[in-house]
Amino acid sequence: MPFTAEELANLANATHDFHIKKGVQSQIKQVRPLMDNLNGAKEGFGGGKEYVVKRVKGQYTSRYRGYSHDDEQVYENPANIKQVRGKWYEISSGIQVTYTELKANGIHVENSRGSSVSRASDAELYQLADILEDKFEDLEEGSNRSFAEMCWRDGTQDSKVFPGMQSIITTTPTVGVTFGLDRAQHTWFRNRATLAINVATPANQVLVQTLQKEMRQLRRFGTPSHKMYAGSDFLDAFEMELRAKGNYTLDGWAKSGKIDASVADVAFKGVMLEYDPLLDDLGFPKRLYVVDHNNIKLMPMKGEENKIHTPERPPEKYVLYRAKTWTGLLFARQLNTSGVYAIA
Repeated sequence: MPFTAEELANLANATHDFHIKKGVQSQIKQVRPLMDNLNGAKEGFGGGKEYVVKRVKGQYTSRYRGYSHDDEQVYENPANIKQVRGKWYEISSGIQVTYTELKANGIHVENSRGSSVSRASDAELYQLADILEDKFEDLEEGSNRSFAEMCWRDGTQDSKVFPGMQSIITTTPTVGVTFGLDRAQHTWFRNRATLAINVATPANQVLVQTLQKEMRQLRRFGTPSHKMYAGSDFLDAFEMELRAKGNYTLDGWAKSGKIDASVADVAFKGVMLEYDPLLDDLGFPKRLYVVDHNNIKLMPMKGEENKIHTPERPPEKYVLYRAKTWTGLLFARQLNTSGVYAIA
């Protein structure tokens, strides 16, 4: 089968008679703080038929009552245990490369699975980049990029991938069913949300005052471990309020040398506001998510996280295959310690 146009373009970019070998410089890699923090606090599970289940409760029945002399004691029968349960999902990412592409790049496959390859002794004479390494790098980075996006999205983009943060910390927390619990009925199983915060006059400090009140409520129940993820517009508004009440320098503009007019990286209640570029990419530059990583967890199935597969090539094709699979979910066992905030 002849090269496709895509293969020819890729080969042309990777191979040349004369070159200075520097590898391939990616132009679009971004930081992924939400994915990194979720992976840093992940909690594995052994397996299960279909769901991960956690028992929770949001109300109590027993209470003190006054009595005197021979008043009858009242006996209650508490029955307040509920279940939150999340379905686990299987996701995969794979690449393929033809033996012809590899030969043209000075790479020879030595067995049917391609687990062993060799490079021609003079391959560096005509390789602008190692095409095989580039394809493997594409598998790694491309998988991570799509996984990071999955962690943010609500799952409606694909019914076979796990729903992400927007399905858990929602802008309409009083409605919907989350992990089997109806938020309309269970008021304690809701995240906090304040939208359309008016930041038109930075000197009024509306944004800072709103967060001051909200952080008190977010710390009301339990001992949350908070991280904050912001879009660029939200950070701009936050920094404008800092500038409205602060000074560039204590020494005035006459200070010799350079004056740094920037605002340092900002924090609130000791928690850094981390810029997550994916919020901009997904159309939410005006939002801030405050996530309790003690109670919202990435849960991979043990032994099924980033599993590498090297499938046999079909006998009728000389093609090398590689794949990665991941099984698990993004799970929440408490919502009232997390929130979403947005400027108007």
